Amino acid sequence: TGSMSHDEVLAMAAAVETLSEHPLARAIVQEARARSLDAPVARNFQAIPGRGAHADLAGVRWSIGGPSLFDAVPDAVATERRRLEAEGKTVVVFGDREVRGIIALRDVLRPDVRETISAIRRLGIEHVILLTGDSRVTAEAIARQAGIEEVQAELLPGDKVRVINELVARYGAVAMVGDGVNDAPALAAATVGIAMGITGTDVALETADVVLTSDDLAKIPYAIDLGRRALGVIKQNVVFALGVIIVLVASDLLRMITLPWGVVGHEGSTLLVTLNGLRLLQRLRPASPRPDPHPTGGQRVVAPEAQA
Repeated sequence: TGSMSHDEVLAMAAAVETLSEHPLARAIVQEARARSLDAPVARNFQAIPGRGAHADLAGVRWSIGGPSLFDAVPDAVATERRRLEAEGKTVVVFGDREVRGIIALRDVLRPDVRETISAIRRLGIEHVILLTGDSRVTAEAIARQAGIEEVQAELLPGDKVRVINELVARYGAVAMVGDGVNDAPALAAATVGIAMGITGTDVALETADVVLTSDDLAKIPYAIDLGRRALGVIKQNVVFALGVIIVLVASDLLRMITLPWGVVGHEGSTLLVTLNGLRLLQRLRPASPRPDPHPTGGQRVVAPEAQA
């Protein structure tokens, strides 16, 4: 809309998003740099969780994010936005006092997503749910590709916490996987919060209970399986150690064992407990990490859809 070209819209949007940690922001900035676009310096940046961001460019207040950031969105822009979302793309609106353009981004699923979801289900986890701030049309398109049946879309950070609390009340235990600023409250509310380490924001990494130091999705079912096996080994060790202590104490009270044999029994049980724990090093081998073809965190700007 207006007189701005495609590259001008992208350059100005990247200037605002340079100060943001959101994956969408990183994708926009990366695309602008790939095109060697010059962007002005942004000042007074303000992030609005779940909605977008504001910043001053050359003394003018610019906004990028959802349509709710603007007083009015032209019908042509709203129509184009719905069309792009129907194709499974995430659409952000950009402008100052009026809409100057829209930028479409597409979630590019990694090739191992469906296998990861299947591996999680093979572990006995029946309910896999996608929580996202994207529109329902976009979220459902991505969920179909990933093999996820249940979707909760158009969620603000507070809404994600509400959904997590409802799931905890329904199922008893919920693991939340996330990496963004908007995921942090939900990571804290979940029974177990799992943050993806490389692309994760600082607040997500600090909030999560488990931090995966790789963005290889295969690490998620691996971590779940490892946690279960570790818990099983701990229970075995506790039962075995208590059993040995009871036997040694009873033998001593009945004068059926001498001190040297008591020491051998106690230290021998400690050695066996240690060796039992070390079995975890051989029982599980993580899948070899796969390189992430999209270092922006799965989001890629759809270049032809940057509408001016």
